[in-house]
Amino acid sequence: MSDNLSPLAPSQSPILPDIAGVTCRVARARYKEWDRCDLTFVELAENTVVAGVLTKSKCPSPEVEYCRAALNGGKARGLVVNAGNANAFTGARGMAAVEKIVSLASAHLGCSETEIFVSSTGVIGVPLPQDKAEAGLKSVFEAQPCSWEDAAATIMTTDTFPKLASATAVVGGKTVHLSGIIKGSGMIAPDMATMLGYIFTDATVDARFLQQMLSAAKAKSFNCITVDSDTSTSDTVLAFATGQSKAPALTSFDDDGADAFQAALSDLCMQLAHLVVRDGEGASKFIEIAVTGADSDDSAKRIALSIANSPLVKTAIAGEDANWGRVVMAVGKAGEPADRDSLAISFGGVTVARDGLVVPDYDEAPVAAHLKGSEIDIAVDIGLGEGKAKVWTCDLTHGYININADYRS
Repeated sequence: MSDNLSPLAPSQSPILPDIAGVTCRVARARYKEWDRCDLTFVELAENTVVAGVLTKSKCPSPEVEYCRAALNGGKARGLVVNAGNANAFTGARGMAAVEKIVSLASAHLGCSETEIFVSSTGVIGVPLPQDKAEAGLKSVFEAQPCSWEDAAATIMTTDTFPKLASATAVVGGKTVHLSGIIKGSGMIAPDMATMLGYIFTDATVDARFLQQMLSAAKAKSFNCITVDSDTSTSDTVLAFATGQSKAPALTSFDDDGADAFQAALSDLCMQLAHLVVRDGEGASKFIEIAVTGADSDDSAKRIALSIANSPLVKTAIAGEDANWGRVVMAVGKAGEPADRDSLAISFGGVTVARDGLVVPDYDEAPVAAHLKGSEIDIAVDIGLGEGKAKVWTCDLTHGYININADYRS
């Protein structure tokens, strides 16, 4: 855990349940000059199925390209995650490193190469050193199983705390468990998912149905957060279902417990997404932005993200200034249907502007008190229709500059 722990971090990490058919191990590949583990290996039971959502960046890492192809098989036996080197924008050398990792892991597990999944995170533009990857894998194959917290800590880069969450659902009268880990702190404006996240369940789920449910869950969670408006080259979220529980198989929403499983998966994704925002680089405030009265839900989301991504809004919140004019600016630049004279804006439940004007004689004291806290609520009613959306972000402080100005060193 970082010495510069985010003030928004949970007071303690949750204790996640073991997932039958999942074994995590960690080791030191020494991708950077740091005194910590930086390679995670997850062994999965035979017949584990996988679903995934990956970055839409036009400059993706070779790991993303590899995983995109491997997902077509729908099966998984192993996962390798490298921290400290994104292996992105590294040409043929980058893909060769991925192929080497896949070859070694598949040989170790005695499975098809299409059943191995790989992610890397860290500095862009530096090829992943194959010798360090090979030595790290040799070490991790012999390592003792580790805890979820160890696995979550090992995939971190600029994160200040490990991010873990769990959920349960009743399927056909039997309880199934879900556990997830994620890393992400900067370069967060997902266009699919966010940074690197991994979800494991002992449920038995058809691969295509798992993909359908994961895609639905990320739309309301990972795709609704932003730290700095930048989408990573490496964003990956993978969900693995080992089928080791005694619950009946899920193949469609007609099955008993399918709705409950979707709710649990969505809840888990939301927990993980919020943890990423709470660890936003330099963050001191967690901000929820709720937009209502828009032309459509999609329009509401675009407006909400325009507000959330505005440096002026984010710095105003950092300075504890209820500058509603900056919110108006962000609504106006979103390019969505809006009418200046129908807008209403609230901070912490106190309406400060309505019908295109500041509310006469509104009491600024409760607004000022709200902005001094660490949990900030901004609500905007567009006044045009029924569309609504919520997104989550953090403030923008000097800490963000300090972290990113010397990131490569």
